Amino acid sequence: MNSPDRLRWNAKYAARTTSSFSVHPLASRALALPLPDGPVLDLACGISGDPLSAAEAGRAVTAVDVSDVALERLDAEVRRRGLGDRITLVHADLLEWRPPRSSYAAVRCFGYWDRELFGPAAAAVLPGGAIAWEAFTEDARRHRPLPASWCLAPGEPAVLLPEDFTVLDLTDERGKRRMLARRDPTL
Repeated sequence: MNSPDRLRWNAKYAARTTSSFSVHPLASRALALPLPDGPVLDLACGISGDPLSAAEAGRAVTAVDVSDVALERLDAEVRRRGLGDRITLVHADLLEWRPPRSSYAAVRCFGYWDRELFGPAAAAVLPGGAIAWEAFTEDARRHRPLPASWCLAPGEPAVLLPEDFTVLDLTDERGKRRMLARRDPTL
């Protein structure tokens, strides 16, 4: 796979000399909800600590990213922490890869946006599960040279959720929008 995204992200991660494996605050909030039994899906996981924190909380985790450099670094940390039996790393381009329906207690994605992925990601959430998403808004384009396709339109992603979701939090801050939503548990 030699997609432009893979090459760009590999170069970005290769230039970093250290990895902090910090946990996104929205990832922690999603994991703190009363979730159904089931694994967690981290989309565009990069070298974050989000998959690690879910695994340390006892969840099975599928972590997907286009960058093999990021996944190699994450894998080294997974092995160092002894979490290899809980985390499955998937090297895939999210422009093509789709999660299975009704399979995850939580789906999380931070720093990535693709309208075509969002619907299948929401459909992958189990009844009673949560989806946490953060992406750039169109407002961010005033300050950064971002393609419009990488940015949320007004109301997104909340307006794209199926009717059986309730938005728990929707916050705009510094050109990014964070959303935490929960699927109705009675399906």
